[in-house]
Amino acid sequence: MTNGKMDEVILVCVYYGPNGERLIRRGGKIANMLNCPLYVLTVDPLPEDELDIEKIHYIEKWKIAAKEHNVQEFIIKYNEKRPVAKVISEVAKQEHVTQLVLGQTAQSRWKEITKGSIINVLLNEIPFVDIHIVSVSRELKDQEGFFEKGVRAYLLKDNEGYRLCFNHTQQDVYEGIFYKEVGTDFNNGVFKFMKDNHMIEVHVCDDYVKEFNELIPEATDTKIKS
Repeated sequence: MTNGKMDEVILVCVYYGPNGERLIRRGGKIANMLNCPLYVLTVDPLPEDELDIEKIHYIEKWKIAAKEHNVQEFIIKYNEKRPVAKVISEVAKQEHVTQLVLGQTAQSRWKEITKGSIINVLLNEIPFVDIHIVSVSRELKDQEGFFEKGVRAYLLKDNEGYRLCFNHTQQDVYEGIFYKEVGTDFNNGVFKFMKDNHMIEVHVCDDYVKEFNELIPEATDTKIKS
């Protein structure tokens, strides 16, 4: 290589939650400064066809972030039964990774079956890799508290528009997840659902959706490897 900086390779590890996009942005900044390849990895113990709509939503958002930061490959390991640290170290070796970006909450979200912290395992598995630990900001923690836990819901089309309901009927137009705003007695919040293989997020006010806001206007070009 003519450019010595290309010897660096960044791997960002993300898991379902609000910190994933922030980790990808951090990795993107490092990769941009070093002018080097950037990879993103996520691991799930379930097969791809068993993911719920909320997990699919996170993956779609990561794909957008990956495209924005010129990620070379977005690697998804489905149906993975091995300890997460083993999978990370394997990918790091395969892609010749030199710097690893992890979230502070990775150990609690990824339930390691080995003793000791995931960081200690990684240090033993891949001692040649520099590890960056990114803390979860207070802003993200507070943002999680704005909505209650998501519940399965449906949108029905009537004369006034799209109405939210929680019982499945033959008249359902869309099935998805409803996140109700904390502290409200009415059905105000956010409804997320899949449409044409894209995740759509719409705002619900007093049971009704006024207009749609596509989160993913077009398919990403980022290569997916699983």
